[in-house]
Amino acid sequence: MPRHHQKKGSAPGGSQRQLRVGELVRHAVADILAQGSVHDADLEGHIITVPEVRMSPDLKLATVYVMPLGGRDTELVIAALDRNKKYLRGEIAHRVNLKFAPEIRFRADERFDEAERIEKLLRTPAVQRDLAPGQDDKE
Repeated sequence: MPRHHQKKGSAPGGSQRQLRVGELVRHAVADILAQGSVHDADLEGHIITVPEVRMSPDLKLATVYVMPLGGRDTELVIAALDRNKKYLRGEIAHRVNLKFAPEIRFRADERFDEAERIEKLLRTPAVQRDLAPGQDDKE
């Protein structure tokens, strides 16, 4: 009688293994960029933050979220990283012990923009009025 495996509800960031490998790849990419190993004119003068790497369930695709310091020239930096994708993949393969070196794709990290938008919302007069102490006591 064949066994049927049911898919368990996965965690929001993926399985424990995906999270662990994503963190290893994140550290490797951050180290490579910090050392200045990628020789590209468009990357010179940019400090690039790598806040997150999301791995596919089979660990063959890594989505690397990046943000240049100050958020300037984001498209230019991502284009430069895409041009150097092959070199970065090889470096990751040397630094992270995996059966297959994952394909890499780069995306801009939108979380900083979203946090700023929420911060501005919280500072609006309507929200400040609602957050003022003693509002519940007046009614």
